[in-house]
Parts: sequence; structure tokens; C-alpha cells
Amino acid sequence: MRKVLALLSAAAAVMALTSTSADATPATGEREDTGQGKLVWSSCADPTAPTLQCALLDVPVDYADPHGRKIKIKVNRLPATAPKSEQQGPILLNPGGPGDSGLWMPAYIAGQIPKDVASAYDWIGFDPRGTNASEPHVTCDAHYFDGPRPDYQVSQGTSKAWLAKAAGYAADCAADWSWLLPHMTTVDNARDMDSIRRALDAPKINFYGGSWGTSLGSTYGQLFPSHVRRMILDSIVGPTISWYDHNVLQDKEHQRRFDAFAAWTAKADSVYHLGTDAAAVEKAYQQVEAGLRTSPVDAAPAPGKIGPAEFEDTFYGGGYNFLRWPRMATVLSAYLTHHDTQPLNEAYNRYAAPGGDDGTFPAYNAAQCTENAWPRDWDFWQKDQAKVNASAPFYTYNNMWYNAACMFWPHEGNQAGRMKITGKGLPPVLLFQATEDAATPYQGGLAMRDALPGSKLVVQNGGSFHEILFHGNACLDDTFADYLRDGTLPKGNGRIAKTCAPEPDPAPSYVASTPSLKAKTALKPLSPTDPEAIHGVLR
Repeated sequence: MRKVLALLSAAAAVMALTSTSADATPATGEREDTGQGKLVWSSCADPTAPTLQCALLDVPVDYADPHGRKIKIKVNRLPATAPKSEQQGPILLNPGGPGDSGLWMPAYIAGQIPKDVASAYDWIGFDPRGTNASEPHVTCDAHYFDGPRPDYQVSQGTSKAWLAKAAGYAADCAADWSWLLPHMTTVDNARDMDSIRRALDAPKINFYGGSWGTSLGSTYGQLFPSHVRRMILDSIVGPTISWYDHNVLQDKEHQRRFDAFAAWTAKADSVYHLGTDAAAVEKAYQQVEAGLRTSPVDAAPAPGKIGPAEFEDTFYGGGYNFLRWPRMATVLSAYLTHHDTQPLNEAYNRYAAPGGDDGTFPAYNAAQCTENAWPRDWDFWQKDQAKVNASAPFYTYNNMWYNAACMFWPHEGNQAGRMKITGKGLPPVLLFQATEDAATPYQGGLAMRDALPGSKLVVQNGGSFHEILFHGNACLDDTFADYLRDGTLPKGNGRIAKTCAPEPDPAPSYVASTPSLKAKTALKPLSPTDPEAIHGVLR
């Protein structure tokens, strides 16, 4: 952290900074002049989607000053191919984050649904402000996630190191990006969506969003209800819960999913040899983590080493996507029964290794740290998180340190909380939620259904995918397609309008390692379209 000479003193300096956060409850209504630029389309030169078009759109940093300083939003489009009379306008897409790229979504989603539906829409992807290919791309500390990082577990005496690291990150962000950080909230991104709508010259848009994208979509609907034609929200962030409390819910649900993984692995003892009950498997996990405390392993081609923090990061994604379970169980089995660290190295590089910089982490913090008030007192965190950890030790401290920069963020959170969602003026919204989703727990789907009384909630009972569409479940995917085709909604009138069955657990298998160390250099992070990938990464 290049700008921090003494990290703990930086922590104090950052906490002393004060600035008005982005307004969490701006007046609704539709500004006649947003100061956006024009979309000039050209080929994206993507050989897998030759008709995909790309553009950059100028938008104001601050929508209260529409003709002030501008930034650029990267947008792409897969144009409708149906006859003009059958076209249904643009559908904007967002996978979550906050800050994840949506540029992969037009070609992918259009390829997952019936051709008559896909051909009727202009599929619009975009990179949220300050992220990915939008300009500027905000980076605070390009090496923040390099391993080995301090152990997440406070019992290992690393709290002081983590507090310094989090404070230093907040200071680095403030040093370079104080002009933009207060304007990277969900509300700002929702206004960018309306700038895209205006630039498309579309009176109404359709929208599909997952994870944080459900907060983005519902916020857009609250600000601009008359410009919404159809809206689908998948794996839902509750509209009223604070981000801090949302993390506590995640901790409890991730523990349940880790327990489910351990039980699944125990049933496959003939494959993994880790024990025939869940407790034995969880003990095996703890043994591997303990071994990495004393002997971190090579992370190449990622930088640094794989220690206990990197190990935990490799495993928490199993709560998002159970297709990772066979590889996760192989990591434990290989390490403990064959003294083989190669499967761990490969899993880390597939799932958890950092990219070229700190990715969307600045956008994640800029949204979450400012949209509602966070505790700024470490004593409170220490005591409160210890209570959570007592029943949910798998993820609590991992999640706590991931969010610790909010203790020091230069723009304090809005005391009133996030924008209130009422659904006033919105057409019926289609909601999807799995009961076992760890990242956006089930309570969020119910809360959004209650906040949008005209909506229809589809529940996957026993499902655990985070973002439950497009995994080959016809009950879910056909409901999505029918709604986009002609507005058809599930007929149920209760709080839950339709229930779908879950996908079966994956078959146990020992995932073979890459044959040679040389091949290791070719390892790349998962494509968003890989079955083991997770999309809306709301930590």
C-alpha cells in the first residue's frame, strides 16, 4: 500500500475524514437532462459472437451536476433479429457484485433461452461505473489480495495486521479516488442505467439482475417506475436489511452449506477417504488449514503462497455452487491421503487467485460502505462477530475481514439506510429465490416479495445455486422465458406463486490433477459461463 507510511496511524487518519455519503433516498422522478452522451456502436470483434456491438457512453460523475465532470460506461449489445413488429425493446443485464462485468451476459443468456424469445430483444450488457472496461477503472491497491495474507481467524493473533491492512486500503482509495467514491452507489448505477435507456432512445427498458443486481434493479424501479416494462430479479438482496446484518445472515447460511458439503463428502468415503460422518470431514478441513499455517504452498501461476486465508477463499465458493464440491473434496483428500498439494493449487487458481489488480473490490466497498451506516468501533465488531462465529465458524471471520474497510471508509454510511422500495407504479416483477442460497439468503426473497406486492415469487425449494436460472432446470428457465415472451406470470396468488424442485447433488469423483507442472502455467480463472463459475459475487 504505497501511500501508507504507517498503517495504524493511517487508520486513525481515515476514520477522521468526514464526507457526506451519496443520498440513499433521493427524490423519485425522472430528470429531463442527465447529461449523458451518445452510443456509437462498433463491432466488439468477438469471434464467439460476431454480431455483438460495443460502445462507451459518457455519463456525469454526479447526477446533481449533469454537465460537470464525465466518466464512461462500457456497454455492449446483441441486437434483436426478429421482425420489427415482433421486437420487445432492450433488456439490460447485471450479474451482481457490486461491480461485476455484465458484458458476457448478452450472448450467453440469449443462447440459453428459446430462439423466439432471444430474437425479440436487444440484449444490453454493461460494466458498472468505475469497474472493468468502463473508464476510469478504479484500483486502490493492486496487490491487496496477493498471498499469503494474514490468517482470518482471530485466534491466530492477526487482528492488528488485518485492521492495519483494511485501514490502509481505505486510505489508498481515498488518496486517489475521493472525487468518484461517493458517486459509486447503487443509486448512481441505477441512474447510469437510465442514461443508457435515454441513449438507446427507448421509452421503457426490461431488466434482468442477479445478486446485487436485484438491489440495482429494484432501485431503478423505485426511481423510474414508468420506464420499466418487465423486470426479473434472481437471488435477491432483501430491500431493508443493512449490509452489515446481511453479512451475518450469510455467515449462518454458509455454515449450513459447508455442513451439507461435509455430509455429502462423508457419504462418498470410498472416493475421498476422509471419514464416514460430517464431523470427520470438517476435522479434515481444519487439519489442512492448520498445515497451511506452518507450511504455505506455492500459488504459481498466481503470486505468492497459499496460506490459511487463501485456502478459505478457495472453499467458500462451494456455498454458491455445489458443482465445486467434487474438486473441494479432492483437495482435502489429496492433501491428507497423498501429501499432494497440486489439487489445492489448481483449485485456488481456478476459484480464488487475484487478477491483475484489486478487481471490483473498490466498487464493492464504495457501494456497501456508504449506503447505510456501519459500526466504526472495532470493539463492537470483535464482540459481535465472536457471537456469530460461535455457531458459524466456517465463514464468519473470512467475511468480517473482507468487509473491514467499511470501518475506515472515508465516506460514512447513510444513517437512513438504503432507498426504501415500495413498488409504486411498477408493473409485476418476477422474482426467483432458492431456499438454500448462502450469498443472498432466502429471507431476502420473501422481503422483496413483501416490498413489491404486485410481484410473483418463484421459490426453488432445496435449491442452493446463487443465481438459480440457466442451470438446466426447466421449471425455472421456462418461467423466465414465458414472462419475457408475452408477460405470462405464475398463477399462484400467495406469497409464493410457484415452487420448483432443486437440481440433484453432483456425483462424487476424484478430480484428476493437471498432468505436468508445466501445464500449471496455463491455468486461468473460470469463464463466467463455466458450470463451476459463480456470477453475482456478493460476499
